[in-house]
Amino acid sequence: MIYITGDTHGQFGRIEEFCERLKTSREDILIILGDAGINFSGQTQDSLKKRFLESLSITLFCIHGNHEQRPYTIDSYKEKSWHGGTVYYEEKYPHLLFAKDGEVFDLDGKQVIVMGGAYSIDKMFRLIYGYGWWEDEQPSEEIKKYVEAQLEKLGWKVDVVLSHTTPLKYEPVEVFLPGVDQSKVDKSTEEWLDGIEDKLEYQKWYCGHYHTEKKIDRLEIMFQNVEEFCGNINTIN
Repeated sequence: MIYITGDTHGQFGRIEEFCERLKTSREDILIILGDAGINFSGQTQDSLKKRFLESLSITLFCIHGNHEQRPYTIDSYKEKSWHGGTVYYEEKYPHLLFAKDGEVFDLDGKQVIVMGGAYSIDKMFRLIYGYGWWEDEQPSEEIKKYVEAQLEKLGWKVDVVLSHTTPLKYEPVEVFLPGVDQSKVDKSTEEWLDGIEDKLEYQKWYCGHYHTEKKIDRLEIMFQNVEEFCGNINTIN
């Protein structure tokens, strides 16, 4: 089975409970829609998290968020092919996988494209207090071009999109923090995703980032809920 959930930010109690309750196995997959918090706290704390997650009977497939370091900038990560696309993994933790942005995966017979990253509104707080922040949190122009080239190959048709943030038109403005000046928030990734969404033929779009749970047309924003991936959607012919 394949399941999906939103941001975990290094707190994996609900994942442990889920695995125990459903008696999952290594063959089962749980998608985390960014901000897993696995490469965020530094080597010692991150290693503890990874050892714990590797002990669970499930395979994690993580999208890149804005509260974690990109795996390809960490020496211990390698690449491999997985379900038709490229993932990053560490030999010590073979069941903790990170998707490469723009890759297309075959998950349960569905074509799934991944577009990670977002802007951190807590950037200054993290810099002041010494928490991790990385300049490449949002997709670069190179990544964007790669994503668009992949979609062009597919004729701008795909079954499912996995992203961390939403297209701009679907931002859940009702949960915006009142103390944040939205005019100073870099929304270039959301604007780019807006253009993608306008052009793309798809069945389902999943994202996280906003710490809320909301369905808008074919798009679903997830947080602490864990669901069966895609339910009963049909594939695009």
